[in-house]
Amino acid sequence: MIEWLIVISLITFGIVLIVAEVIFVPGTTIVGVLGLVFLVLGVYKSFEYFNNVISYSILAGTSVLFVGMLYYVFTTRVWEKFSLKKEIKSKFNKGMSDVLSVGDVGKTISTLKPIGKAEFNNKVFEVKSLGGYVEPNNKVEIIKIENNQITIKQVNN
Repeated sequence: MIEWLIVISLITFGIVLIVAEVIFVPGTTIVGVLGLVFLVLGVYKSFEYFNNVISYSILAGTSVLFVGMLYYVFTTRVWEKFSLKKEIKSKFNKGMSDVLSVGDVGKTISTLKPIGKAEFNNKVFEVKSLGGYVEPNNKVEIIKIENNQITIKQVNN
């Protein structure tokens, strides 16, 4: 009786992992590989525990179940319930960097590691520092504006 439980558990767990790989984790990852290992191990154990007729029946049943599950997953488009349907079309600092120019001085609002927020002309912008880490409330100067990306350097008081 325990042999049946082992074989059925391994095969079920393998199929669940492979379906989870297809639906939730795109690409070939450890989840899919583990699923395949459990599936093959379950069929292997059936050949170890049972006679050939039962083992080949388990192999055929597992194959039909696996193909049936994949067919169901792809034809009913069940994964669409879990997929992201919205797109982010906005860009940071879009249209806002027109009021700035190279040489403007402002102060950091957040820590720049190297990206963070700084205030120029009473407006907050996302900026990138050349020097890496910059503490909040430090004076910074704009050295480059390119493609809505504002590059700054820290100004020593």
